[in-house]
Amino acid sequence: MTQDERFHTHEVCNQPDPLGAYNAWTSDAALAEAVAREGGGWAAHPLTAFGALVGGEMRALGEAANRERPQLRAFDAYGRRIDAVEFHPAYHHLMALATAHGVHSFGWNHAPRAGAQVARAALLYLHTQADAGTACPLTMTCAAVAALRHAPLVAARWLPKLMAADYDPRPLPAADKRACTMGMGMTEKQGGSDVRSNSTRAERLAGDEYRLVGHKWFFSAPMSDAHLVLARDEVGLGCFLVPRILADGSRNAVRIQALKDKLGDWSNASSEVEFAGALAERVGAPGRGVATILEMVALTRLDCMTASAGLMRQAVVQALHHTGQRCAFGRRLVEQPLMQNVLADLIIESEAAVALAMRVARAVDAAPRDDREAAFARIATAIGKYWVCKRTPPLANEAQECLGGLGYIETTPMPRLYRQAPLNSIWEGSGNVVCLDVLRAIRRDPACRAALFDEFARARGHDAALDAALASLARAVDDDASLEARSRAVVEEAALALQATILLDGGDPMVAEAFCRSRIARRHALGFGTLAAELPMPALIARAAVGA
Repeated sequence: MTQDERFHTHEVCNQPDPLGAYNAWTSDAALAEAVAREGGGWAAHPLTAFGALVGGEMRALGEAANRERPQLRAFDAYGRRIDAVEFHPAYHHLMALATAHGVHSFGWNHAPRAGAQVARAALLYLHTQADAGTACPLTMTCAAVAALRHAPLVAARWLPKLMAADYDPRPLPAADKRACTMGMGMTEKQGGSDVRSNSTRAERLAGDEYRLVGHKWFFSAPMSDAHLVLARDEVGLGCFLVPRILADGSRNAVRIQALKDKLGDWSNASSEVEFAGALAERVGAPGRGVATILEMVALTRLDCMTASAGLMRQAVVQALHHTGQRCAFGRRLVEQPLMQNVLADLIIESEAAVALAMRVARAVDAAPRDDREAAFARIATAIGKYWVCKRTPPLANEAQECLGGLGYIETTPMPRLYRQAPLNSIWEGSGNVVCLDVLRAIRRDPACRAALFDEFARARGHDAALDAALASLARAVDDDASLEARSRAVVEEAALALQATILLDGGDPMVAEAFCRSRIARRHALGFGTLAAELPMPALIARAAVGA
């Protein structure tokens, strides 16, 4: 008997094999159907190519980029200030793959073809499943295009670099780079979302050139080539482009004070900075900074919703993979009725989330050509951002529980998904801020309310419970008494009604029926796994499984 045989204690069995490479696009029926329904089906080829990367090498890159967090190097070895952030090579590889496939630019580069922004949203949804942290600079680079168009001379210099299908992390002047990324800085210590309380000063030098003095409390992706920043000019709050490296090759006076020690989002650096006379260019009219940068926020909020839907999908993929192999009490977990109830419930939530995200992406895509879609995008982006982002943390936690104790172990993807899940409900406006934004849209722009209820009309008569819910919602919206205090409930009802409308009007009939019976008719308790027993749970699970 060998030594190995003498000390052999047990066989490892009944443990799932690792999730192998798969195509995150071709295995996701709900995503493919939503993209086709909203006009982006022509982009199936690039989505297929990127889906293979997301389900393959990019998952390992995401793990590495989160395991080795960015490090601040404020000074070099000789005491010179360098304000540099060092990233693991996996971060740069992820950024290179994403930009090569247009995660940051596909919608702009294929405009005005209908569905271009839908396809771009699908790329982000896929990318987030491999790594959500790198989605931050990709999102801000994409969204900055809308704001920069308010300054044609600035846009002429920057847009070709921002929309390039390339990644160039070198600290060089923008003119010397193959491609650039862009971030933004709005919030300060004293105000947070209340940007009207910002104190950073913009001192005019000449023309549209300024010098900034002040700080930003949250300054994401500090190694971006430039940031759009709110600061007080001679009229009010203005929007300013602050480059990291100046035209002469010197560093701009943006001092990185610290990197945030965040709950999650570890692959991405978020920082605190001070502007010690940083040079900047005004973007947009003096004093119109909030309006200018809101062009960017409208798109980043869409990405919050889309990325959260992507996190939901990856959580479902992991839960299905585990329960499909793990056995207990004589059967695979996925074959047990109560686990089927949980899994089917998670799948319904995930499918409804991606359906809403792609519908809003279509509205954003069509907004320049269609006033009704523009009004719908204005209100539906906020509704969807609130609800989908709110639903992601409990879904991630329930999916984590499907793996049992293994779901709490850092060598699985579940803790990272769980830590990441709350971020998008906070970023770009927390729940209260977004709900108040929905109320402003209703009160100040009758076209927004009309567009929302026109959308609901597409499904009227298809489901009695939805018809009743829509009548109740109309009364709740039009009753101004205590509407602010009720706004979370109103926005939740609007989000559920929108999801039901989209699914009934063009989604999978089985999913639409299950959604309406559980979420609209309320044959469902407060927790996941409380669907009515007669719903087709095995069929819902089979539809969502990787390799189905």
